[in-house]
Amino acid sequence: MVFMTTGNLKAQNKSFENDAKTIDALMKASYEVVSGEKGAKRQWERDNYLHHQKAVYSYFDRIKQEQVTMTLQEFHKETDEMIFNTAFYESEVNREVRIFGNIAHVWSTYETRLEKDGKVERRGINSIQLIFENNRWYIISWIFCGENEKNEIPKTFDRN
Repeated sequence: MVFMTTGNLKAQNKSFENDAKTIDALMKASYEVVSGEKGAKRQWERDNYLHHQKAVYSYFDRIKQEQVTMTLQEFHKETDEMIFNTAFYESEVNREVRIFGNIAHVWSTYETRLEKDGKVERRGINSIQLIFENNRWYIISWIFCGENEKNEIPKTFDRN
């Protein structure tokens, strides 16, 4: 078991501060934290910093045919199980942002590769809700949907 002192935690959070100052920085960091080689530990401490403590993830489970909602920690656990067996690289290819007051809605089109510079294996859209609090942005929720033969990414959300 690893214990982190308060001083180390503050220093670590200080190193992540730039990740949450702008929406551009937040989105860049959010794709970086999940990407990496097979078996490589992901940057979950950094990801925790990007998210509000009450953040949720949600997606439509095609097997169960229902919407699934999970905490950030549950998402990390599921991702850890997946990345044990495969590399995973996700990148943003288009983004649309709407801001009102201290809230923002980000439509982020992504591509997934299973090798660092490999072919695109999957595409989809993340719908991400952000809040601006304590002089920084937080991710409060993600809803994501993968592209399939019945559900193609509209041209307005594809590469510009």
